[in-house]
Amino acid sequence: MEGGRASPPARHQEHTIATPRPRRRAARPLRALAALAAPALCAALAAGRPPAALPDASPAASLPDASPAASRTDASPAASRTAPPAVPRSVPPTAYRTVAYRGHTFTVPADWQVVDLTADPAACVRFDRHAVYLGTPGERQDCPARATGRTESLWVRPATAERAAVTENRTARLFHATASAEGIAVTAPYREDRAVVEEVLRSAGLPVSAARTETVSAARTATGDGGAQSVPALPADATVYRGRGFDTCAAPGQKAMDAWRASSPYGAVGVYIGGVNRACAQPDLTDTWVRTQYTSGWRLLPLYVGPQPSAGAGSCADDCAAITDPASQGRAAAEDAVVQAGALGLGPGSVLHNDLEQYTPGAALTARVLGYLEAWTLRLHELGYRSGAYGSVSSLVADLVGNAARTTLPDVIHFAHWNDEAVTTDAALPAGLWSRGQRVHQYAGDRAETYGGTRISVDRDQLDVGAGA
Repeated sequence: MEGGRASPPARHQEHTIATPRPRRRAARPLRALAALAAPALCAALAAGRPPAALPDASPAASLPDASPAASRTDASPAASRTAPPAVPRSVPPTAYRTVAYRGHTFTVPADWQVVDLTADPAACVRFDRHAVYLGTPGERQDCPARATGRTESLWVRPATAERAAVTENRTARLFHATASAEGIAVTAPYREDRAVVEEVLRSAGLPVSAARTETVSAARTATGDGGAQSVPALPADATVYRGRGFDTCAAPGQKAMDAWRASSPYGAVGVYIGGVNRACAQPDLTDTWVRTQYTSGWRLLPLYVGPQPSAGAGSCADDCAAITDPASQGRAAAEDAVVQAGALGLGPGSVLHNDLEQYTPGAALTARVLGYLEAWTLRLHELGYRSGAYGSVSSLVADLVGNAARTTLPDVIHFAHWNDEAVTTDAALPAGLWSRGQRVHQYAGDRAETYGGTRISVDRDQLDVGAGA
């Protein structure tokens, strides 16, 4: 769920922020603006004027089938530390600021908040907000249990790089870039304003015009930044588990996972492996992290947040990319999910869950959702993976059950009904469907829990996923 206070921009020795200067014409390119604005920017800094700050805003949370009488005894999760409000972008920005980091200077829209992760290491790197994140987050990111959606933003961090290069994942709407000098890696997602993100990258001298499009091949996997890489697959039981689990927006750091393994009642962890609407960055989610958790006894619940039933579905707050071409998007999502899963060591036979937020079923919308999910399932089967689907009992589950004879069902149903009952039965699920180790029940959400001295905001799950699901 989304919400919280906005962290004020902070400074440290590796970057500076220049005060924005309004441009004369909305359509003026960023590069020209950066050159024209330099004298005014310097004057503003000399005068000690701070960068423009964004007001606090907290989109209302959307609870999937939460009963008003449901017990809510846990402390509510802490507000996300980096929740600059979502800013709809229907016209080009009219003012810009420059942000310098490790010898590289980016010109960004003035309403993008700047978050210094060195000064605020607990800040959560989120891509559902217009923001610039500088540095590497700390061990304990203060992320919400769930955030969904995508907009234009920028994450710049130290990295070893021999040259400047740019790749783009068109399915996930995500640029990755590297540059030498002091060495940086850049992640730049977008929702609709791809051109704005291109100009931001170009303003730092990154070769956007020569960007390589990431392609999907069933014969290879890829690293998170688009490079080809062979990752040994984990055993087939990596996504098989019966018992309690949790999912959270960003994969916790290793100390947190060790503390929870020793003290919590959970044995499975849900991780968001990709998708155009994945809101949280995943600085800790690597193949090494996944293998370490598996070796420690954890089992995985991989979640992929692809196009949603509508821009405002569930917790999207009107900033999700929506399903518009069901068959094509479902197939592309499956192919991208396989690439991301393979890069983490989750090989064929693994269950990959497509996250579809709550919606109001209806003739046209139901047809889009079922068409998308069927294409997802069929393509995963072709690539040797098993299909999972997450959704509310009042929307996705109702549509799947009502159309069970007319569509290809996912292998595993991950149903959301926040009734605080840690079981995998529900009145919405007929006994004959998904009855042989094919269910996950998200039975509570947005709960802050502390084990081994480590606090994480989570959704709670009860899993019954067998090897033959």
